[in-house]
Amino acid sequence: MKNDQEDTDDTLVATVGNANLYHSDIDHIGKEMSPDMDSVELINRYVQSWIKKQLVIREASQNLTINEAEINRKLLDYRYALIAYEFEKNYVEKTLNKDVTQEEIEAYYTSNNQNFALKEIIVRTNFIKLEKDIPNRRQLERLLNSNQESQKEELKDFAIRYANNYFMEDSTWINFDDIILNTPLTKNNNHVQLLRNEKLIHVDDETYSYYFKILEYRLQDQVPPLEFVKDEISKIIVNKRRAEIAEKLKRDIYNNALKNNEFTIYE
Repeated sequence: MKNDQEDTDDTLVATVGNANLYHSDIDHIGKEMSPDMDSVELINRYVQSWIKKQLVIREASQNLTINEAEINRKLLDYRYALIAYEFEKNYVEKTLNKDVTQEEIEAYYTSNNQNFALKEIIVRTNFIKLEKDIPNRRQLERLLNSNQESQKEELKDFAIRYANNYFMEDSTWINFDDIILNTPLTKNNNHVQLLRNEKLIHVDDETYSYYFKILEYRLQDQVPPLEFVKDEISKIIVNKRRAEIAEKLKRDIYNNALKNNEFTIYE
């Protein structure tokens, strides 16, 4: 923020006491925002935030004995920390390899799979919701009970033609609570026993029939399959690389400075 002696051609946006906010101070907002954001609203929020901060500063100055030396020390510490952070972040992002191989994922999963104990029940399932009075429900039940590969496409065709809603991604693991949402199964309080006893679950409400063919399931506290945590493991591996690069950068800078006698520690 400029003082009163600075560029008089710059448009004044807001004033609190002797503190001024100029148009040049908010130019960066329009440059940094994404196209779908409302620039006027964003600028108004920034101006309101600036005013509130200035009012708090003025109130503090009037009611608090401020140690200017301590404030300046903290500002200097913050400035150095910010410079170091920006340098480190820029270096890490340029150096970081974000590609994670399947072998790395499998190795991490094998060594750490107990750390991924499930907090919810997950399933692989075929789900179909259709009107109760549909005439060919027996055909659907036959297809759901079949394990023949040739009838998978027939089941998908049936779902497309007759179902009000369906989920046929049978290689995808999904939270059981998500797939039964808005079905009568939400009223069932013993999902564990239900899954253990039934491979084909059928429930009705006043209008619809709901079918769940349970292909596979994992219960709470069990180890999830690799496919379910693959993306999470990739992020963990990349974040570990990020931390290792940052630590190596600090270590290398220190060791180079030590080697070249660039600092002195006095007893």
